[in-house]
Amino acid sequence: MDVRDQLRGKLKEATSREKADAILLSGGLDTSVLAFLARPSIAFTVALKDSDSSDIVYSQKVSSLLGIEHKKIEFSQEEALTALPEVIKILKTFDLALPNDLSIYLALKLAKEHQVSSVMTGDGSDELFAGYSYMAELAPEDLGRYLTGLSQSWHFSANDLGGALGVEIKQPFLDRDFVRFALEINPELKVKEGVGKYILRKSFEGLMPEELVWRKKEPIEYGSGSTRLHEVINNMVSDAEFQSAAKNAGIKFINKEHFFYYRIYNEVVGEIPKAKADEKSCPCCGAAMGKWHCRVCGFSRPLKEYLAAS
Repeated sequence: MDVRDQLRGKLKEATSREKADAILLSGGLDTSVLAFLARPSIAFTVALKDSDSSDIVYSQKVSSLLGIEHKKIEFSQEEALTALPEVIKILKTFDLALPNDLSIYLALKLAKEHQVSSVMTGDGSDELFAGYSYMAELAPEDLGRYLTGLSQSWHFSANDLGGALGVEIKQPFLDRDFVRFALEINPELKVKEGVGKYILRKSFEGLMPEELVWRKKEPIEYGSGSTRLHEVINNMVSDAEFQSAAKNAGIKFINKEHFFYYRIYNEVVGEIPKAKADEKSCPCCGAAMGKWHCRVCGFSRPLKEYLAAS
């Protein structure tokens, strides 16, 4: 059987095992494929108000094509800033990726308001099929080792956010059988001519509109328009505040935004739990961290170090 047929079959089985009442729909490849296979009754999409969100455009196309009820919300900057402390409190982080998490939180909150008890997400596809741009630069052998390593330590914020809101998260791409199958696919089929998730795209080519199959990967914060929050938040911290924090906090802040999130973290979570003697200490914030990534501040060791050690 062709690997494309196998992939479709395995993912179809995974969506059957991970059934959900609804889907968080961005209109990107991953959630569009899941919507195509699972045909949920309702989809939720969020975006920053007046941001020309591409997710709103593409998710409307998908829901219309598949006949799925589509609920969307466009949140204001004020609503985003109001929700931020709760997101930080749940995730216990001041990672610069928080605008991504904020969009997921607001989408899950919308689902909760519509009395939905379980929601499907596209988590894991990028990590299994080389969806991030930096992965396209790796040699096939390195890519294979890297993706296998990721599968042993990944963590997705949707699980924590859903747990806090009382919404069960279903993740077909993370289905144990599907993960095993996906990791066995030749890495050379996952990236071709600089295009990530190549084999996943080819598996649904001709079954879904080409503009969905070949839509370029966009981080959640870009698709939802929340990337604009970076500039807004950066301007909320004065040079004097940042210089004082950089000097006195004992943390290597990346920029003003990083400090802004830390300030909230300090208020709603408290002190950073320092690494114990038998734990690896984060060089940025001093927290106990995994082998390569700190979930508290977001620090990650260089990819070259990871590959050299794996």
